[in-house]
Amino acid sequence: MARNVYSVKQVNAYIKNMFAQDYMLNCIYVRGEISNLKYHTSGHIYFSLKDESGTIACVMFAGQRGGLSFRMCEGQQVIALGSVAVYERSGAYQLYAREIRLDGEGALFERFQLLKKELEEMGMFAPEYKKPIPAFASRVGVVTASTGAAVRDIINISKRRNPYVQIVLYPAQVQGEGAKESIVRGIRVLDAADVDVIIVGRGGGSMEDLWAFNEEEVARAIFDCETPVISAVGHETDTTIADYVADLRAPTPSAAAELAVYEYVKFADRQREYQVRMNRILSQQIQLNRMRLRGYQTKLQYLHPQSLLRDYRQRTVDYENQLRIRMEDALEEARHKFALYAEIMNGLSPLKKLSQGYSYVQGKDGLALKSVRQTNQGEEISIYVTDGVLSAVVTGKKEEQVWAETAK
Repeated sequence: MARNVYSVKQVNAYIKNMFAQDYMLNCIYVRGEISNLKYHTSGHIYFSLKDESGTIACVMFAGQRGGLSFRMCEGQQVIALGSVAVYERSGAYQLYAREIRLDGEGALFERFQLLKKELEEMGMFAPEYKKPIPAFASRVGVVTASTGAAVRDIINISKRRNPYVQIVLYPAQVQGEGAKESIVRGIRVLDAADVDVIIVGRGGGSMEDLWAFNEEEVARAIFDCETPVISAVGHETDTTIADYVADLRAPTPSAAAELAVYEYVKFADRQREYQVRMNRILSQQIQLNRMRLRGYQTKLQYLHPQSLLRDYRQRTVDYENQLRIRMEDALEEARHKFALYAEIMNGLSPLKKLSQGYSYVQGKDGLALKSVRQTNQGEEISIYVTDGVLSAVVTGKKEEQVWAETAK
């Protein structure tokens, strides 16, 4: 008898199709204990859910991590929402988780998600409403239980970081009946107490223990608070509505103290470093200004009126010496020229000629007689010789052609 033979691929595809057509397996809640947990570098989370009777393989892909509000650990009891399907390559079925919550907190988690969505739509988580935390707080308000590790951690870390900071504690009830009212009163009292920053929080616990910080009244008190608020509820993996509304979230109360109180020792060291740097810069500026001052003094001495007057006087003396030298040179040159002119004049002097045997004849009109035509017979004439004047009368005159030609 002929039988149908199927490949492994066909069988796996058929089984996968059967799983896909089952409505319950496409949206199923599975409760169990976490085991074989592995956070992959790709962002996917691989784990198993087990109970006393068996185990089912599970995976939460990186794109579905928004459905996980805490960090999973081995041994935790959780409820996983997802779909069961067959992985054809291995032929094994597994749960593809879309949402994981801790067991026993399903109803609270639903309330948490609804309130978170409502307040987010109202804008209470918007970053523009976040107030900056002061860098140098001197008065820190704390709303938490008066007993417990949280308040001790905050006080110890604050005093270690800055012994001069003042801690103002409002001992609030942080769990159980009346907790939300107590927390709201604490926020409002410290807001009116002129503190610089307020820490609101408590130590870790279950979702029921932390539920007071998920109440809408607490969220509105934090949002309406004029003083910056740091939320510090539970451990790093715990997230409450107060964390979303607060101006700053701290993973633990200890971290909140570190964020609220500046470290005085580092501040003092930084101040000393600034002082050394300032002194060095100031010393350099003083040296530079001294050099400039010496330069200005030298320039002032150079440009001082007394120095200028001294220079002008020296310049005047130099001009006087130059003028005297030039005048002496000019006078010496004039003397030389005068001597030369005197010698020339001496050579042209009539007396010089007379001393050589010549005489000078002057007519009656006082003019020198150069021609016989300038006088007539019988006229008186004067004859100048070296040692005197002779008076004579012209008794006759005779023209000589030679002398006339010579005269011409």
